[in-house]
Amino acid sequence: MNTRLKTLLAAGTIAVVASPVIASPVLASGPGYEIVDGGIPAAYTGKPGNADEGRKTIINRKLGNCLACHTISTLPDQPFQGEVGPPLAGVAERYSEPELRLIVTDAKKVFEGTVMPSFYKTSGFIRVRPDLEGKSILTAEQVEDVVAFLKTLQ
Repeated sequence: MNTRLKTLLAAGTIAVVASPVIASPVLASGPGYEIVDGGIPAAYTGKPGNADEGRKTIINRKLGNCLACHTISTLPDQPFQGEVGPPLAGVAERYSEPELRLIVTDAKKVFEGTVMPSFYKTSGFIRVRPDLEGKSILTAEQVEDVVAFLKTLQ
């Protein structure tokens, strides 16, 4: 198991004591991906994401809504940043691109017991509105854009 995934984030983050778990090498339902060495190595779109678009997704309270739980010190203009999840400053130094892609895709495969939603998963949910059944929160392109933005957070 990848030791970088076992490392907790800097002081001031939420208390997470469970070690990360990679539940399965391949997601059985939803957009398919393969976990290799603790991450998803291949971009869903076959090309790098756009960091500027990723920023838009992250700050969009009706889409990524990352700021509901995380603080991002490079976005001081964004009000009401969360304290539930760990701060995202330096996340690109702590995790590789494949690890970031897996965390955005399905954080529960990495952090057992996390409340972070699975942003690119289409089944296995409880009480889904009928019009949202079989849909992921983010598109493949949006996942890649978010990963590209997270990679800028050194």
